[in-house]
Amino acid sequence: MSSQDRTLVISPNWIGDAVMAQPLLRLLKQAHPERAIDVLAPPQVVPVWKRIREADQIMETPFRHRALQLGERLRTAQQLRKRGYRDAYVLPNTLKYALIPWLARIPRRVGYKGEMRYGMVNVMHFDDSPPRPMVPFYAALAREPELPLPGQLARPSLVVAGEETEAVARHLGIALDRPLVAFAPGAEFGIAKRWPPAHYAQLAARVADTVPNVQIALMGSANDAETCEQVLAQAGIAGGVVRNLAGQTSLDDAIALLAQARAVVSNDSGLLHIASALNRPVVALYGSTDPNYAPPLSEIARTISLRLECSPCRQRECPLGHHDCMNKMSVDRVWSELLPILNRA
Repeated sequence: MSSQDRTLVISPNWIGDAVMAQPLLRLLKQAHPERAIDVLAPPQVVPVWKRIREADQIMETPFRHRALQLGERLRTAQQLRKRGYRDAYVLPNTLKYALIPWLARIPRRVGYKGEMRYGMVNVMHFDDSPPRPMVPFYAALAREPELPLPGQLARPSLVVAGEETEAVARHLGIALDRPLVAFAPGAEFGIAKRWPPAHYAQLAARVADTVPNVQIALMGSANDAETCEQVLAQAGIAGGVVRNLAGQTSLDDAIALLAQARAVVSNDSGLLHIASALNRPVVALYGSTDPNYAPPLSEIARTISLRLECSPCRQRECPLGHHDCMNKMSVDRVWSELLPILNRA
């Protein structure tokens, strides 16, 4: 393979967005199977890219969030220039990421209009209004701007080895011979995305009463630990049935564990889209965000949104102060979607 037989993909910064970019790489690989695809990604999403078959090499970015760091970008571009890329796909819509392939003198630089990127992006795409869902939004970059996407896109897909799941479960004390149900009560974007902890606690109690010998894992980052602790405290279930794993797992661990889950209940978050890409049965809860924009795409996926007049507002906190889009989503409503999934497993 010559140095020119390579493509660079610059990753989004959010976990869920990285998952939903996988079909783009599939299309690129189908078009040029001889061409290696390298991914330049921030550290927080590298575990996702490691589980995408079409990504041949993953390189971590050294950049701080929201910082321009022009010197670091120039050094990164110089390193990339030595690799002799034929083309680059810039998935973030910011100017600072479009700088990198331009400084690296990569001849073909593909992306959306974004913030003042004319010249830096020289194959410019424009989004529809209203915006397309995220999967076709990224996948469209594989075609020329004027060409439509081919038929039905395959859903995002991540791959986890069985031995990885076994090792992680052993480390965390999760028994793989017992049914595992995962809850993801957090959301990095903000509290407007979160179903109340008391509701999750009531749902956990119903799962424990219905599924013999079940384990319920509360999952998330360290920022979600307090929320998950509230769920655990309010569930009132004895015997260690509910485990708060938020902040106790790396993203690598969380991905491996989710691959084993019988069902996943989650707010609109990165863990939801990971579970979906692992083809786990999911119940997805949407409040301030639009389920049509970033839906779960697993074979068994149930999406709940009250679709109130004020939602989706796409705000981090409820601008009206009542958070009705999540507070009024009843436990009965969510249970009606989860119970058939548990019964068929």
